[in-house]
Amino acid sequence: MATTTTPEVQQPKTAAPVLTPSAVAKVKEIMAQQTPVPAGLRLSVVGGGCSGFQYSMAFENGAGMMDKVFDFEGLKVYVDATSLMYLGGANVDYIETLEGAGFKFDNPNVKSTCGCGSSFNV
Repeated sequence: MATTTTPEVQQPKTAAPVLTPSAVAKVKEIMAQQTPVPAGLRLSVVGGGCSGFQYSMAFENGAGMMDKVFDFEGLKVYVDATSLMYLGGANVDYIETLEGAGFKFDNPNVKSTCGCGSSFNV
């Protein structure tokens, strides 16, 4: 009697977002000025903007039940499971140019962005 084996199905793993050393340093600098000092940074994707989604960054006092927690040089970064689907593999940098300074998202999941550069579509 022949036996058959079912191949093990592997669930895709969503890659973590990456914060550059420049982004980590700037977030830590801003966090140090807050009273009380937050526990970490929340990265998320919210509906809105001209293309359908936009990035959100906010300070948090702790992880939620459905959050993945990432550590970047001692900086805790919280990402909820839904946002992780959109932020997986994204690179977050802090840049300073003559035109201004700010956080820049380089996200391989994005299919299109709008002219303002603040929102995206997947």
